[in-house]
Amino acid sequence: MSEVKDNSLKKKLLKLAIGSLEIESKAISDIAGYLNIEEFGKAVKVLSTCQKIVTCASGSSGIAAKKFAHSLCCIERNAQFLCPAEGIHGGLGCIKKGDAVIIVSRGGKTTELLPIIDVCNKKEAVLIAITENLNSPLAKKAQVVFTLKIEKESDKYNVMATASFVATVAIFDAMLVAIMEQTNYKLEQFSLIHPGGAVGKRLNT
Repeated sequence: MSEVKDNSLKKKLLKLAIGSLEIESKAISDIAGYLNIEEFGKAVKVLSTCQKIVTCASGSSGIAAKKFAHSLCCIERNAQFLCPAEGIHGGLGCIKKGDAVIIVSRGGKTTELLPIIDVCNKKEAVLIAITENLNSPLAKKAQVVFTLKIEKESDKYNVMATASFVATVAIFDAMLVAIMEQTNYKLEQFSLIHPGGAVGKRLNT
């Protein structure tokens, strides 16, 4: 009897795991259907030419934003991640007129991000938003808006940042490859700034 229960449990776990993969895969593939090409073009142009790029978000979105800042540095765009908590305690001084600030918030009204949105507007930075709520303060005050549409997260309670996280990373990656093309980024440039690891060894041999 115990063995039967174990097998039943394993089948249930496997079904949930595969279901998670399917939900997240769909969240990514759906982006191509609703991506606003005009807004995408605006963002790529700004991010390819501005002096500095600041990414900002909370929680799991913050992790995605931090990864994007690193990726931008890898293609020699001046970028940094700004933690919202540090931002509202003086860190916003890094933002200058004409800089691009990318803020991610699915609901578009995260409390700690609201003061940052206002400061971006007052300092005349270009605000790029990624949000699901087009009626939110973030969407209304941003100059460029990316819509994020998530049917459901992949956990059984529909509360964990799973599908929304990978979709956000996918949007950032799409921007990245477009910026590389827009700026005519060369592999030789990457090999210079990436001497470490297996990639660095392969590129610099």
